[in-house]
Amino acid sequence: MNIVLLSGGSGKRMWPLSNDIRSKQFIKLFKNEDGEYESMVQRVYRQIKAVDKDANITIATSKTQVSAIHNQLGEQVSVCVEPTRRDTFPAIALAAAYLYDELGVDRKEPVVVCPVDPYVDNSYYETVVKMGEIAGKGEKNISLMGIEPTYPSEKYGYIIPKSRDELSDVSEFKEKPDVETAEKYIGGGALWNGGVFAFKLSYILDKAHSLLNFTDYRDLYNHYDDCEKISFDYAVVEKESSIQVLRYAGEWKDVGTWNMMAEVMADEVKGKALIDDTTEGTNVVNELDIPILVMGAKNMVVAASGDGILIADKEQSSYMKPYVEKISTDVRFAEKSWGSYSVIDAGEGYLNVKVVLNPGNRMSYHSHDFRDEVWTVLSGKGKTFIDGMEQMVNPGDVVTMAAGCKHTIIAETELTVLEAQLGENISVSDKKKYEFDQ
Repeated sequence: MNIVLLSGGSGKRMWPLSNDIRSKQFIKLFKNEDGEYESMVQRVYRQIKAVDKDANITIATSKTQVSAIHNQLGEQVSVCVEPTRRDTFPAIALAAAYLYDELGVDRKEPVVVCPVDPYVDNSYYETVVKMGEIAGKGEKNISLMGIEPTYPSEKYGYIIPKSRDELSDVSEFKEKPDVETAEKYIGGGALWNGGVFAFKLSYILDKAHSLLNFTDYRDLYNHYDDCEKISFDYAVVEKESSIQVLRYAGEWKDVGTWNMMAEVMADEVKGKALIDDTTEGTNVVNELDIPILVMGAKNMVVAASGDGILIADKEQSSYMKPYVEKISTDVRFAEKSWGSYSVIDAGEGYLNVKVVLNPGNRMSYHSHDFRDEVWTVLSGKGKTFIDGMEQMVNPGDVVTMAAGCKHTIIAETELTVLEAQLGENISVSDKKKYEFDQ
């Protein structure tokens, strides 16, 4: 079975742990069966493989998130990269073309598209597998998953089925209602629209070609910026008459805000933090290397990272996005395919970064035009290549690269390096990459 996971998001609703590079699905707040912290994308990937070990999973994501995906899931994972963000219909169309043109998936095969960020148990993915089987029969063009509502929510769209059967034709769709209207919908058997779609690959390819002007995956990728920003629901689902919905009554939580995340995260406190006996219903996540003390807080969330500090009432945290948009700072932490980096200090003409490389990994072979760099090895073993010259490095070693020098560093063990960037114009855009032939 082919599953496409939609992994987007701008990282505003779970600031300061999320940002434009690290969206909520990459924050490690859950725990796996071994008690190790894992992110939402790691949890979802693990759950799918537990239900169907042979499932072919492709993650559709923006280019800013590719490194984090490879960091958390490995280099072997299939990734379809959006050059820019263009909402769910162009993203699904691009993923379909990727499956067909790049991976060689047969047009007759079923495809299920799922969001990457619901908190669910394995029964959810058992339903996803069932949706793929239903789509494979081809009796309807599209099959949807309808979530059995647990309360009259104003946050979700509603699917109105024609019957209360487990699998039913769809009568109509309703936009996000007020609470009173939602109660009426639910009384009539309405379901939450969980954003899960199943169809044969041929259906979505034909639909994409009818609505977008492209020849194949490469052509669509190169002209992706010209695509209209439109959701899959508006562009396809709500216009389709041959459509059915499969009911799902298991665990399902949308963890798009701190308020909801606090209900499912593994620990009440993560990181260096202490709460007193009078604190109630409060979650603390601290990524800083300094302690946080919380006293007398009631139903609060406290989150701290290099990007900032949040102290909020849980309910009020759901409305933080417009305020976060007013905060203009550079990203100070990011996971890369080779490891991670954290900005620890910045000033006029300099930037200090802590770099951690995973064993066997390396940075790209690159140079900078407008800054010098100095690497101080703090721990681990590795080797550097400076303009082709190889040098082994150990704790205490210092390596200097003048502007224009091609350089990279390879980790033999986990390698921690303090990188000092020096120059009048320090910018992420000041980087040229080269082929590396060790």
